[in-house]
Amino acid sequence: MSTAQIAFLKGHGTENDFVIVPDPDGRLELSAAAVARLCDRRAGIGADGVLRVVRSAAHPEAREMAGEAEWFMDYRNSDGSIAEMCGNGVRVFARYLQQAGLAGEGDLPIATRAGIRRAHIAKTGPGGEPGDVTVAMGRARLPQGEVTVTVGERSWPARNVNMGNPHAVAFVGDLADAGTLYEAPGVSPAAAYPEGTNVEFVVDRGPGHVALRVHERGSGETRSCGTGACAVMVAAARRDGADPAVLGHPVTYTVDLPGGRLVISEMPDGTVEMTGPAVIVAEGTIDASFLAGTAV
Repeated sequence: MSTAQIAFLKGHGTENDFVIVPDPDGRLELSAAAVARLCDRRAGIGADGVLRVVRSAAHPEAREMAGEAEWFMDYRNSDGSIAEMCGNGVRVFARYLQQAGLAGEGDLPIATRAGIRRAHIAKTGPGGEPGDVTVAMGRARLPQGEVTVTVGERSWPARNVNMGNPHAVAFVGDLADAGTLYEAPGVSPAAAYPEGTNVEFVVDRGPGHVALRVHERGSGETRSCGTGACAVMVAAARRDGADPAVLGHPVTYTVDLPGGRLVISEMPDGTVEMTGPAVIVAEGTIDASFLAGTAV
């Protein structure tokens, strides 16, 4: 029986949960099947995705960013597929680095497949509670063309928003209209999203206040999606005629998700900032034979 042990932690951001695998020197071969085993909620640890923590200089996809960001977030969806970005994941990644003594309060650049994302870890609260993490998520891209989202017999027009990863944002009358979201909603035309997409269903709660449900590409419905909340904020602001580039000042929306609340702001230069909690809940070790699929 294998005695090799691999360290892991479990964390979440507004209940979007992750297995964190520290691998600073990039020595661990983490296959898609191994990721799926880790994320299995019955036979594994259970998570919406895996955050592998690697020094940028040790990862071929991040070496060019090593001079600006020491750490690379190698993010995988729960089915093992590789993703460009994960907003809640960046906050949890930053919290792990802080807890591990690899980063302190203040500004922290993090390399991702969507480029460098700059996090800011707020000061610890008076009761010792960890401060929120703010992440500069980059600028939204708004591809042209009409998009339609379909669940069962119902369809809605949607806004195509790219936050480093793709989103289809549909405003609906009731969040229950999205159904169970066990399967990915239909999105057309398929050419708008050649690699698939995340889909957000959104309702209004008040001025500058929306709520959503999300089906994440490669993971299914999740309790939260940081890039999705950013995409929803941008889509809502454009719908409401609140373009910060035109207004000349930041625009902020409160975004409620099943797992909690995020505050999203878009700056006049187009930069989107996301603020919310990040929590490490457990740590331990797992036998290497489990990742290899040879455990019995």
